[in-house]
Amino acid sequence: MIKKSILWLHKWLGLFTGIVVFIVSLSGCLYVFHDELKLMIYPQKYYLQDGLLNHSEPLPLTQLIEYAQKALPKQEQISRADLYLSPNRTWVFRAVKTNEHAFGHNQYFIYHKRIFINPYSGKVQYVENSKTEFFQLILQLHMNLLLGKQIGHWVVGISVVLFIIILLSGIVLWWPKKWKLKKVKRQVWFNFKVKWKRLNYDLHQILGFYSLSFALLLACTGIAFTFPSFKEFYIKTFNTISFSQKINLDKNFDKVPQNQSKTLDNALIYTLAKHPNAEMMSIRLRKNIAAPQDVQVRFVEDQTGQFIWYYFNQSTGQIQKINQSKNAPLGDKIGAMNYDLHVGSYGGLTTKILTFLMGLICASLPVTGMIIWINKMKKKKRQ
Repeated sequence: MIKKSILWLHKWLGLFTGIVVFIVSLSGCLYVFHDELKLMIYPQKYYLQDGLLNHSEPLPLTQLIEYAQKALPKQEQISRADLYLSPNRTWVFRAVKTNEHAFGHNQYFIYHKRIFINPYSGKVQYVENSKTEFFQLILQLHMNLLLGKQIGHWVVGISVVLFIIILLSGIVLWWPKKWKLKKVKRQVWFNFKVKWKRLNYDLHQILGFYSLSFALLLACTGIAFTFPSFKEFYIKTFNTISFSQKINLDKNFDKVPQNQSKTLDNALIYTLAKHPNAEMMSIRLRKNIAAPQDVQVRFVEDQTGQFIWYYFNQSTGQIQKINQSKNAPLGDKIGAMNYDLHVGSYGGLTTKILTFLMGLICASLPVTGMIIWINKMKKKKRQ
């Protein structure tokens, strides 16, 4: 009786969320390799077209921001800079403004531009309308079905929560009553000699079993983006249960030389000298002069889990605070890795491929489940 109730729940939740899970899973597969694909598809954006100059020192950041700003209409403001330290890469300046309450992708983004600049010459190589760029559309499809944040985030978030319940109920339905070798073998290995209806059932059951742990990982890290309170909860939980203690950082920070007229330029010069082997640096420009100017340093390509955040006083140009992943407690480390865990970048190409395959399996489960339901409806109608 209990298993019958679980089957009813599994079936109707699957039918209710199937199309959303299919779209989110498939779009997630396409987005897994977006970093690598962008470099291949858009070399004119991401790689220097004029070659390297005689000197290797980039122009002051504030000067580059001015060049990027001139490439945009007056009402569009630069809000972020992504600086790639490889000598053959452009620096990317973003201008983004959204309407959180709007419905639909076009209304949600008031504007979304990326300006690609040669940091050594200041030449603007490309201005991208990211609002209509393919991978950005795939990302928004994945996050909110192109419905906008207010509605789309909730539709996707609730569907993923229900998908977690479906996965857990699925393992209960899969669980053998008797652990006999022949029975268990049938539930963990395919027999391609059976009829297509049975093969479809096995695809749903066996692939669901093998992908369970990865599907739960993808779902849980996914809802952390939709529901930040969930992320805060698991960070606090892991911080509480972990035996490691947060290391108090030395408050005697280096003195940052103020050789340039702008404190932001001095902050970047200091950070570049401190971490010449970093993969990239990300800077969110702060309009409020009282707020500290943060500079994020990333050490591994396409990974967000290994970092150092510097916070500079915008008036004095001196360091106020430093946060770094190696000194963070367990919960904070897992929270910082949430993106890496979701897209599979935490283990390099191997885990990305594995995440891609698991995403395909997740996309197949609603399809095979729907076919099972249709076949049962046809059988009942014949009877």
